[in-house]
Amino acid sequence: MSIEENINVNPEVEEELSEVQLNEQRMIRREKLKKLQEMGRNPFLVETWDVDAYSMDIKENFEEMEGKQVSCAGRIMANRHMGKASFIDIQDKQGRIQCYIRQDGITPEEYEIFLTYDIGDIVGIEGEVFKTRHGEISIKVVKLVLLSKSLQVLPNKFHGLKDQDQRYRQRYVDLIVNPEVKNTFIMRSKIIHEIKRVLEEDYGYLEVDTPILTTIAGGANARPFDTHHNTLDLDMKMRISNELFLKRLVVGGLDRVYEMGKMFRNEGMDRNHNPEFTSMECYMAYGNMESTMDVTEQVVSKAALAATGSMVINYQGKTFDLTPPWRRLNMADAVKEITGVDFATIVTDEEARNAAIAYGMDKDEANKWTRGKILAEMFENYCEDVPGYLDGPVFIVGHPVEISPLAKRDPEDPRITRRFEAYVNGWEIANAFSELNDPIDQYERFKEQQSQLDTGEDEEAHPMDEDFVNALEVGLPPTGGLGIGIDRVIMLITDAPSIRDIILFPTMKPIDK
Repeated sequence: MSIEENINVNPEVEEELSEVQLNEQRMIRREKLKKLQEMGRNPFLVETWDVDAYSMDIKENFEEMEGKQVSCAGRIMANRHMGKASFIDIQDKQGRIQCYIRQDGITPEEYEIFLTYDIGDIVGIEGEVFKTRHGEISIKVVKLVLLSKSLQVLPNKFHGLKDQDQRYRQRYVDLIVNPEVKNTFIMRSKIIHEIKRVLEEDYGYLEVDTPILTTIAGGANARPFDTHHNTLDLDMKMRISNELFLKRLVVGGLDRVYEMGKMFRNEGMDRNHNPEFTSMECYMAYGNMESTMDVTEQVVSKAALAATGSMVINYQGKTFDLTPPWRRLNMADAVKEITGVDFATIVTDEEARNAAIAYGMDKDEANKWTRGKILAEMFENYCEDVPGYLDGPVFIVGHPVEISPLAKRDPEDPRITRRFEAYVNGWEIANAFSELNDPIDQYERFKEQQSQLDTGEDEEAHPMDEDFVNALEVGLPPTGGLGIGIDRVIMLITDAPSIRDIILFPTMKPIDK
C-alpha cells in the first residue's frame, strides 16, 4: 500500500506554522492513521509494552549497558532521515535518548512504515546499546512499534504572554516540550513527601482526612464557595480550612494529627493566589506556639534540603537562608519601626484611631475599628509591602485578639494572642497558634464574628460553629496548631514566579468567556 511522504515538525525549529499549515498537517496525520488502520496496524489497539530500561539510566550506566539489549518506549521528539538509515530522539520519563534505525535492521517494509511516523508519536523500541562515532550513547533498533499516533502538531516552543497562558491551559503539552516544567513538578513531589516524612517520622503526627464539603466554612476568615446537595436539599460550602475538624480529633484523643489537601477560597487571583490551593495543617496536643515554631522551621528547611540539596534557596534573584532558628519580630514593634506609631503607648481605641488617621489611614475606616484591628491593619498596609522588610525567614508575633478568633490570649497582655505568622520573601507562608481551648471565650469570639458577618461589616468573618464549641466543652488539651501554605513554599523552593507554575492545572477562565 502506498503511504504518503512523511512531513515532520521539529520543535527546535524557530519558524511558527500558520493555522492553515497546522490544519493541513493535522489532516495529513489523520490520513496516515487511516492507512495504518487499513493495513491492520492500528496503534490504538496496542495495550502494553514491556519497558526494562530508561534514557538516563542507560546513559549514566553506559559501561555496564554497552552491548546489552534493552526495551524502551517514548515520544518521538526529533528525527533525521538519511536514505536507508535514520536517527530519532525519543523522550521518556527520564529524558531523551537517540535511536539508530536501519532498513536492514527492521526489514524494508517496516522501515517504509516507520518513515511515516511523526514528531509526537509514541513508539516502543528494542535494540542494542552502543555509542556512535560522534560519541553519543544510542540504541541500535531491531524492533520498532507504533504505540500511539499523535494527531496534533507539537508547538515549536512556548514564549510570550499568549503562549504562557496556553502553557497553563495545555499543561500536558507544556510537560512534553519544556523539560524544566517536569522538573518543577518532580521537585514539588519531593517537597510534599519530605514534609510528610518530617511530620510523621520526626514528630509522630498521624495523617488523617477531614470533610471538604461542610455546612459551616470555618477555621479561617475567607469567602467560601457555595454549593447544594440535591438529595438532602441542603446548601453546603467547600472548606476554606480544615482546622476545626482537626481540633475535634485532638479532643477525641488523637494527640498529633495532620492533613495536607485542597482548600477553596472564593477570592481574588494573582501570582500568589489560586482559588483552589494546597494547605497543610497539623495539631499537637500539649504543644504551644513555640512547639509549632520548631515544626515550621524543620518542615520548611528540610523540604528545601530534600529538593535542592541546601537550606539556602535562591528566589528570583534573592537568597534566603532557611536554616533554623528564624528571627522573631513583634507586630507592634514592626509598625513602630516603619510608621513611628508606638502602640505600646496607645491604650484606647480613640488613641489608636487618632494615631492611624494622623499617619494617613482612611478616617471612615479607622473610626469603625478597635485598637487591635487598627494595629493589624497598619501592619498589613504599611509593613508587609515594604521591600525587603519581611524577607525573612521571620516569625511575626503579637497578633491582636480581634483578628485571631481561634488563638489563646497572651496571659501577660490579653489584648494580643499567642499566635505567629511566618514570612519569607515578604509572603506569609505559615500561621500558627497556641490554640484557644476555653469554650466560653471561644463562644463569645464566634458571637462577635457572627455579628460582623450578619451586619456586613466583615464578609469574611468567622461564622458561629456551636458544635465546635461543644467539642471544646468536652475538653481540648493545651494544643499547638499550625497551617502552612504548601504552594507558596513550593514556589520559593522551585524559584517559580507564579503559583500557576507549580499547580499542574491552575484555575483558568474559559477561552470563550
